[in-house]
Amino acid sequence: MRVIPHPSPNRDARMGGAALDMVILHYTGMETGEAALARLVDPSAAVSAHYLVEEDGRVFRLVDEAERAWHAGVSYWQGREVLNHHSIGIEIVNPGHEFGYRPFPEAQIAALLALLADIAARHAIRRDLYIGHSDVAPDRKTDPGELFPWEQLAAAGFGIVPEGESAVLADAGDIPADQLAACWHQLAEIGYRIDANDPYGKPADIVAAFQRHWRRGGVTGQIDRGTAAAIASVRDQIIRLKEAS
Repeated sequence: MRVIPHPSPNRDARMGGAALDMVILHYTGMETGEAALARLVDPSAAVSAHYLVEEDGRVFRLVDEAERAWHAGVSYWQGREVLNHHSIGIEIVNPGHEFGYRPFPEAQIAALLALLADIAARHAIRRDLYIGHSDVAPDRKTDPGELFPWEQLAAAGFGIVPEGESAVLADAGDIPADQLAACWHQLAEIGYRIDANDPYGKPADIVAAFQRHWRRGGVTGQIDRGTAAAIASVRDQIIRLKEAS
């Protein structure tokens, strides 16, 4: 895989002792890849990522993996904050919801998969820790969004998808109150911050973030029966992966 060096000054040292054990995926959310690349190396923008993947499959390295890129911002996952310390950030060129959100081209996803395989050869990243920006910041982010092909990544070992009935259940019916309470507990076990006193997103934001990743056919922000089944499946897989690691 060819990687094009394009250094960004927007970087600093990782926190001492911080484990580099997760990948956070973004879309650029700008009208062109050229504009996104320019912003990611602009000192006045104060944002960056380790890599940018263009729609035609070109991959740019902006920040060395040993250093901290500035991509996640205020963030939380599985009990940790300031996730820039722990993660590799990958920007995937797409105009996003503001400028004409569209499917990700095959060449782009093929290049992303090659990049993820390259990263995985160097770092021990548990397969559930390939996540989206909207997962770690559901109050303010929607990327990489509901058109992103998480299933393709999971098939290659990068991420997980709901299993069994939850993968096909389309029933959008209401669920009992006790099951709803269980869903919130499971969402916390998956990684989302569920804290009424200091939330990282309103309940609808958190549910929508889950749906953008794991229930992409219906991003409603409401927990229906299909979403509840998907939540339980994802939670069970993460528990198994943690126990095995």
